[in-house]
Amino acid sequence: MFATPTPTEHHAVPALVIFLATYLFLTGLRLPRIGLDRTGAALAGAVAMVVFGVVGTTQVAQLAINWETIFLLLGMMILSSALARAGVFRWISYRALKRAQGAQGLLALLVAVAGGLSALMVNDTVCLMCTPLVVALIDDAELPPWPFLLGLAFASNAGSVATPTGNPQNMVIATLSGISFPTFTAALALPALVALASVFLVLEFEFRAELRATPLSVHLPPPTVDLVAASTCAAVLVLVVAGFFLGQSLAWTAMAGAALVLLFTPGPAKRTLEGVDGTLLLFFAALFVVTFGIAQAGIAERLFDALEPLFGTTPGNQIVRFGAFAIAGSQLVSNVPFVLLASRWIPQMADPHLSWLALALTTTLAGNLTPVASVANLIVLELAGQKGQIPFLRFLRTGIVATFLPLAAGMSVLWIERSLGLLK
Repeated sequence: MFATPTPTEHHAVPALVIFLATYLFLTGLRLPRIGLDRTGAALAGAVAMVVFGVVGTTQVAQLAINWETIFLLLGMMILSSALARAGVFRWISYRALKRAQGAQGLLALLVAVAGGLSALMVNDTVCLMCTPLVVALIDDAELPPWPFLLGLAFASNAGSVATPTGNPQNMVIATLSGISFPTFTAALALPALVALASVFLVLEFEFRAELRATPLSVHLPPPTVDLVAASTCAAVLVLVVAGFFLGQSLAWTAMAGAALVLLFTPGPAKRTLEGVDGTLLLFFAALFVVTFGIAQAGIAERLFDALEPLFGTTPGNQIVRFGAFAIAGSQLVSNVPFVLLASRWIPQMADPHLSWLALALTTTLAGNLTPVASVANLIVLELAGQKGQIPFLRFLRTGIVATFLPLAAGMSVLWIERSLGLLK
């Protein structure tokens, strides 16, 4: 019924209409009697690409969907869920918070812990597991909530820059670019560290009066840890990271680790699998089909040809100007959809390797700009309840500085690494 199409001019119009309609819903558009959320819109767009002949059914499975990314995300989600069930995230956060000296020291430790955890695991999971602890801490010590909630969200974004497994957009970039885990991490670990330090400085300066005026007194009970499950998960995580650094397939190393965790951790595997966000996996797969349809109809190439003169011709101009475009695009449609679209353009840049790395840095730190710019922000604010009711303009005031200062610092480090010949 649905034949495999070849790119023709008449495919461009339906592909463009489907693409624009899909991305309008990705921005949060709501229409009466239409209950599409972002995942539903992506799925509807993918189906429409097939129904209208832009993408063939065989192309969906064989060409459009990048299964390496899907399986990498699935594997890391299973590992994260197992670690969360064992109480590892809460225990690490608890131990760090108990060592804090004063509210400023507490903020510094929170930023360091959230950033460090997010470098290894998916940042959304880190926020999901740590937010309840931070809220309990705020209540117990009668602390001002905003610096600590923003610290958790901003630090999880900044720390996740460091590795391909830190966030979903990095997973997409690593699998599509072919950049290995060691190469990716060697290039972006220092920019991520500098960005993380910049996040702390921004928050410490912005909330200096509240932090200095609040004495610290913490009386939280220690969280329960399943030592057998935690030890098993830790051992598997070490093996997975070792596999990453040895150049093994990111996706299948993560899936092997997930299988080991399901096999050897106590309790039914179903409980661990319940922590996997299947909706996010569907969202990714559908978006791959939508962006493939745009490329199949030749629209992505024409759009890049129109915008290319604005980006300049040198690597320096391109990472700055395209970076600004990426920040704006990430606010409009979120960072993962933008990365999927931009992946069609990066190979045509003057220095594709640098551009891939800059795209990871830019689109991740762009998540600090507004409450809806990253899923991590939304998780923290939603789980914090009334304490997370930060006015949009107040968030934006802090978010602007917490985006552009870390981005400028991180991009400068990345450029210095390139100048010294360290990006290989």
